[in-house]
Amino acid sequence: MEEATCSFSDEQMLGKGGFGRVYRGTLRSGEVVAIKKMELPPFKEAEGEREFRVEVDILSRLNHPNLVSLIGYCADGKHRFLVYEYLQNGNLQDHLNGIGEAKMDWPLRLKVALGAARGLAYLHSSSAVGIPIVHRDFKSTNVLLNANFDAKISDFGLAKLMPEGQETYVTARVLGTFGYFDPEYTSVRHILNDRKKLRKVIDPELSRSSYTMESIAVFANLASRCVRIESSERPSMTECAKELQMIIYTNSIALGTPLRTFKMVK
Repeated sequence: MEEATCSFSDEQMLGKGGFGRVYRGTLRSGEVVAIKKMELPPFKEAEGEREFRVEVDILSRLNHPNLVSLIGYCADGKHRFLVYEYLQNGNLQDHLNGIGEAKMDWPLRLKVALGAARGLAYLHSSSAVGIPIVHRDFKSTNVLLNANFDAKISDFGLAKLMPEGQETYVTARVLGTFGYFDPEYTSVRHILNDRKKLRKVIDPELSRSSYTMESIAVFANLASRCVRIESSERPSMTECAKELQMIIYTNSIALGTPLRTFKMVK
Protein backbone atom coordinates (compact mmCIF):
# COMPACT_ATOMS: atom_id res chain seq x y z
CA MET A 1 0.00 0.00 0.00
CA GLU A 2 2.86 2.39 0.80
CA GLU A 3 4.52 1.69 -2.54
CA ALA A 4 1.29 2.31 -4.44
CA THR A 5 0.64 5.66 -2.73
CA CYS A 6 4.23 6.99 -2.46
CA SER A 7 4.14 6.37 1.29
CA PHE A 8 0.67 7.92 1.56
CA SER A 9 1.92 11.31 0.41
CA ASP A 10 -0.35 14.35 0.67
CA GLU A 11 -0.10 14.79 -3.10
CA GLN A 12 -1.85 11.45 -3.55
CA MET A 13 -4.67 12.14 -1.08
CA LEU A 14 -8.13 12.33 -2.65
CA GLY A 15 -10.14 13.04 0.50
CA LYS A 16 -10.82 12.08 4.09
CA GLY A 17 -13.78 10.90 6.14
CA GLY A 18 -14.75 9.78 9.61
CA PHE A 19 -12.66 6.60 9.54
CA GLY A 20 -9.68 7.47 7.40
CA ARG A 21 -8.25 8.97 4.25
CA VAL A 22 -8.48 7.98 0.60
CA TYR A 23 -5.41 8.05 -1.65
CA ARG A 24 -4.81 7.66 -5.36
CA GLY A 25 -2.54 4.66 -5.88
CA THR A 26 -0.88 2.78 -8.71
CA LEU A 27 -0.53 -0.98 -8.43
CA ARG A 28 2.47 -2.84 -9.82
CA SER A 29 0.28 -3.91 -12.73
CA GLY A 30 -0.09 -0.24 -13.64
CA GLU A 31 -3.74 -0.08 -12.63
CA VAL A 32 -4.75 3.18 -10.93
CA VAL A 33 -6.90 2.62 -7.83
CA ALA A 34 -8.32 4.45 -4.82
CA ILE A 35 -6.98 3.20 -1.48
CA LYS A 36 -8.78 3.93 1.79
CA LYS A 37 -6.43 3.87 4.76
CA MET A 38 -8.61 3.42 7.82
CA GLU A 39 -7.58 5.37 10.90
CA LEU A 40 -9.30 4.04 13.99
CA PRO A 41 -8.98 6.06 17.21
CA PRO A 42 -9.17 3.84 20.33
CA PHE A 43 -12.66 5.02 21.30
CA LYS A 44 -13.97 4.21 17.80
CA GLU A 45 -11.94 1.10 17.08
CA ALA A 46 -14.84 -1.35 17.42
CA GLU A 47 -17.12 0.82 15.28
CA GLY A 48 -14.47 1.25 12.60
CA GLU A 49 -13.76 -2.48 12.53
CA ARG A 50 -17.45 -3.18 12.07
CA GLU A 51 -17.66 -0.75 9.15
CA PHE A 52 -14.59 -2.33 7.55
CA ARG A 53 -16.10 -5.81 7.77
CA VAL A 54 -19.51 -4.68 6.50
CA GLU A 55 -17.91 -2.90 3.53
CA VAL A 56 -15.88 -5.98 2.58
CA ASP A 57 -18.78 -8.37 3.14
CA ILE A 58 -21.28 -6.41 1.06
CA LEU A 59 -19.13 -5.10 -1.80
CA SER A 60 -17.39 -8.44 -2.34
CA ARG A 61 -20.80 -9.94 -3.18
CA LEU A 62 -22.28 -7.15 -5.30
CA ASN A 63 -21.80 -6.37 -8.98
CA HIS A 64 -23.64 -3.46 -10.57
CA PRO A 65 -22.48 -0.67 -12.90
CA ASN A 66 -23.78 1.96 -10.47
CA LEU A 67 -21.96 0.63 -7.39
CA VAL A 68 -18.26 1.24 -6.77
CA SER A 69 -16.17 -1.92 -7.24
CA LEU A 70 -14.04 -3.29 -4.42
CA ILE A 71 -10.78 -4.59 -5.89
CA GLY A 72 -9.28 -5.88 -2.66
CA TYR A 73 -8.56 -5.27 1.01
CA CYS A 74 -5.82 -5.71 3.58
CA ALA A 75 -6.05 -6.46 7.32
CA ASP A 76 -2.61 -6.56 8.93
CA GLY A 77 -2.55 -6.22 12.69
CA LYS A 78 -4.36 -2.97 13.43
CA HIS A 79 -3.93 -1.70 9.87
CA ARG A 80 -6.98 -1.77 7.59
CA PHE A 81 -7.00 -0.89 3.88
CA LEU A 82 -9.72 -1.02 1.22
CA VAL A 83 -8.83 -0.87 -2.49
CA TYR A 84 -11.46 0.43 -4.93
CA GLU A 85 -11.70 1.25 -8.60
CA TYR A 86 -10.46 4.78 -9.25
CA LEU A 87 -13.16 7.24 -10.33
CA GLN A 88 -11.61 10.20 -12.12
CA ASN A 89 -14.35 12.78 -11.61
CA GLY A 90 -14.56 12.67 -7.84
CA ASN A 91 -17.81 13.06 -5.94
CA LEU A 92 -21.13 14.61 -6.89
CA GLN A 93 -21.14 17.26 -4.17
CA ASP A 94 -18.01 18.96 -5.50
CA HIS A 95 -19.56 19.20 -8.97
CA LEU A 96 -22.86 20.56 -7.64
CA ASN A 97 -21.06 23.20 -5.59
CA GLY A 98 -18.41 23.94 -8.19
CA ILE A 99 -15.60 23.13 -5.74
CA GLY A 100 -12.57 22.60 -7.96
CA GLU A 101 -14.89 21.34 -10.68
CA ALA A 102 -17.05 22.84 -13.42
CA LYS A 103 -20.74 22.85 -12.55
CA MET A 104 -23.01 20.33 -14.24
CA ASP A 105 -25.76 21.29 -16.63
CA TRP A 106 -29.28 19.89 -16.24
CA PRO A 107 -29.05 16.83 -18.55
CA LEU A 108 -25.86 15.70 -16.81
CA ARG A 109 -27.45 16.10 -13.38
CA LEU A 110 -30.37 13.98 -14.55
CA LYS A 111 -27.98 11.33 -15.86
CA VAL A 112 -26.22 11.14 -12.48
CA ALA A 113 -29.54 11.03 -10.61
CA LEU A 114 -30.70 8.16 -12.82
CA GLY A 115 -27.50 6.20 -12.22
CA ALA A 116 -27.76 6.67 -8.46
CA ALA A 117 -31.43 5.63 -8.51
CA ARG A 118 -30.56 2.47 -10.45
CA GLY A 119 -27.85 1.61 -7.92
CA LEU A 120 -30.24 2.06 -5.00
CA ALA A 121 -32.97 0.11 -6.79
CA TYR A 122 -30.53 -2.78 -7.19
CA LEU A 123 -29.72 -2.70 -3.47
CA HIS A 124 -33.36 -2.47 -2.41
CA SER A 125 -34.52 -5.29 -4.70
CA SER A 126 -32.48 -8.07 -3.05
CA SER A 127 -29.44 -7.55 -5.34
CA ALA A 128 -27.01 -10.47 -5.54
CA VAL A 129 -27.04 -11.05 -1.78
CA GLY A 130 -30.57 -12.43 -1.86
CA ILE A 131 -32.05 -9.92 0.59
CA PRO A 132 -32.53 -6.14 0.32
CA ILE A 133 -29.76 -3.80 1.48
CA VAL A 134 -30.35 -0.36 3.02
CA HIS A 135 -27.39 1.99 2.50
CA ARG A 136 -28.16 4.30 5.49
CA ASP A 137 -25.63 6.99 4.53
CA PHE A 138 -26.63 7.99 1.01
CA LYS A 139 -25.51 11.55 0.19
CA SER A 140 -23.85 13.47 -2.63
CA THR A 141 -20.32 12.89 -1.30
CA ASN A 142 -20.96 9.13 -1.53
CA VAL A 143 -21.94 9.33 -5.20
CA LEU A 144 -18.72 9.03 -7.21
CA LEU A 145 -18.30 9.73 -10.93
CA ASN A 146 -16.14 8.01 -13.52
CA ALA A 147 -14.69 9.53 -16.70
CA ASN A 148 -18.10 9.33 -18.43
CA PHE A 149 -19.93 10.74 -15.39
CA ASP A 150 -21.57 7.41 -14.66
CA ALA A 151 -22.71 7.50 -11.03
CA LYS A 152 -21.37 4.89 -8.61
CA ILE A 153 -22.58 4.63 -5.02
CA SER A 154 -19.82 4.21 -2.42
CA ASP A 155 -19.23 3.90 1.34
CA PHE A 156 -21.20 0.89 2.54
CA GLY A 157 -19.86 0.88 6.10
CA LEU A 158 -23.27 1.70 7.58
CA ALA A 159 -25.26 -0.52 5.21
CA LYS A 160 -27.79 -2.91 6.70
CA LEU A 161 -29.06 -6.20 5.36
CA MET A 162 -32.84 -6.36 5.73
CA PRO A 163 -34.19 -9.19 7.92
CA GLU A 164 -35.00 -12.09 5.60
CA GLY A 165 -38.61 -12.29 4.51
CA GLN A 166 -39.39 -8.67 5.43
CA GLU A 167 -40.24 -5.99 2.89
CA THR A 168 -39.97 -3.16 5.42
CA TYR A 169 -37.58 -2.55 8.28
CA VAL A 170 -37.90 -0.02 11.09
CA THR A 171 -35.05 1.05 13.35
CA ALA A 172 -34.92 3.66 16.10
CA ARG A 173 -31.16 4.03 15.71
CA VAL A 174 -30.20 7.19 13.84
CA LEU A 175 -27.08 6.78 11.70
CA GLY A 176 -25.39 8.53 8.83
CA THR A 177 -25.07 12.23 8.16
CA PHE A 178 -27.43 14.63 9.88
CA GLY A 179 -29.66 16.66 7.62
CA TYR A 180 -32.72 18.88 7.98
CA PHE A 181 -35.94 18.92 6.00
CA ASP A 182 -38.40 21.69 6.74
CA PRO A 183 -41.81 19.97 7.18
CA GLU A 184 -43.41 22.76 5.15
CA TYR A 185 -41.34 21.83 2.13
CA THR A 186 -42.17 18.14 2.44
CA SER A 187 -45.89 18.54 3.02
CA VAL A 188 -46.98 21.71 1.20
CA ARG A 189 -47.08 21.58 -2.59
CA HIS A 190 -47.79 25.22 -3.42
CA ILE A 191 -44.16 25.77 -4.40
CA LEU A 192 -44.40 23.04 -7.05
CA ASN A 193 -47.54 24.58 -8.51
CA ASP A 194 -46.13 28.10 -8.68
CA ARG A 195 -43.58 28.39 -11.49
CA LYS A 196 -42.22 31.69 -10.13
CA LYS A 197 -41.43 30.10 -6.77
CA LEU A 198 -40.06 27.01 -8.47
CA ARG A 199 -37.62 29.15 -10.47
CA LYS A 200 -36.16 30.46 -7.20
CA VAL A 201 -34.81 27.02 -6.28
CA ILE A 202 -33.11 26.48 -9.66
CA ASP A 203 -29.33 26.86 -9.65
CA PRO A 204 -28.81 30.30 -11.25
CA GLU A 205 -25.68 29.01 -13.00
CA LEU A 206 -27.66 26.44 -14.99
CA SER A 207 -27.84 27.30 -18.67
CA ARG A 208 -31.45 28.15 -19.52
CA SER A 209 -30.99 26.31 -22.81
CA SER A 210 -30.29 23.02 -20.99
CA TYR A 211 -33.70 22.52 -19.36
CA THR A 212 -37.42 23.01 -19.73
CA MET A 213 -39.56 24.24 -16.83
CA GLU A 214 -41.71 21.16 -17.33
CA SER A 215 -38.76 18.85 -16.60
CA ILE A 216 -37.86 20.91 -13.52
CA ALA A 217 -41.44 20.76 -12.24
CA VAL A 218 -41.75 16.99 -12.76
CA PHE A 219 -38.37 16.43 -11.09
CA ALA A 220 -39.36 18.63 -8.12
CA ASN A 221 -42.59 16.68 -7.78
CA LEU A 222 -40.66 13.41 -7.71
CA ALA A 223 -38.24 14.79 -5.11
CA SER A 224 -41.09 15.99 -2.90
CA ARG A 225 -42.71 12.55 -2.98
CA CYS A 226 -39.41 10.93 -1.97
CA VAL A 227 -39.43 12.81 1.35
CA ARG A 228 -43.08 12.28 2.29
CA ILE A 229 -43.56 11.51 5.98
CA GLU A 230 -45.60 8.38 5.25
CA SER A 231 -43.38 5.72 3.69
CA SER A 232 -46.36 4.29 1.78
CA GLU A 233 -46.58 7.57 -0.15
CA ARG A 234 -42.96 7.49 -1.30
CA PRO A 235 -42.03 5.97 -4.68
CA SER A 236 -39.67 3.00 -4.77
CA MET A 237 -36.24 3.52 -6.28
CA THR A 238 -37.32 1.43 -9.27
CA GLU A 239 -40.21 3.86 -9.81
CA CYS A 240 -37.84 6.80 -9.38
CA ALA A 241 -35.52 5.39 -12.04
CA LYS A 242 -38.41 4.99 -14.49
CA GLU A 243 -39.61 8.55 -13.88
CA LEU A 244 -36.09 9.94 -14.28
CA GLN A 245 -35.75 8.12 -17.60
CA MET A 246 -38.96 9.79 -18.78
CA ILE A 247 -37.79 13.23 -17.57
CA ILE A 248 -34.52 12.81 -19.47
CA TYR A 249 -36.38 11.73 -22.61
CA THR A 250 -39.00 14.51 -22.57
CA ASN A 251 -36.44 17.21 -21.73
CA SER A 252 -34.24 16.07 -24.60
CA ILE A 253 -37.11 15.91 -27.09
CA ALA A 254 -38.38 19.37 -26.09
CA LEU A 255 -34.92 20.89 -26.52
CA GLY A 256 -34.16 18.95 -29.69
CA THR A 257 -30.88 17.61 -28.28
CA PRO A 258 -29.40 14.10 -28.59
CA LEU A 259 -30.26 11.90 -25.62
CA ARG A 260 -26.62 11.12 -24.86
CA THR A 261 -25.27 14.67 -25.04
CA PHE A 262 -24.17 15.95 -21.64
CA LYS A 263 -22.20 19.16 -21.20
CA MET A 264 -20.44 20.93 -18.36
CA VAL A 265 -21.31 24.47 -17.34
CA LYS A 266 -18.17 26.56 -17.63
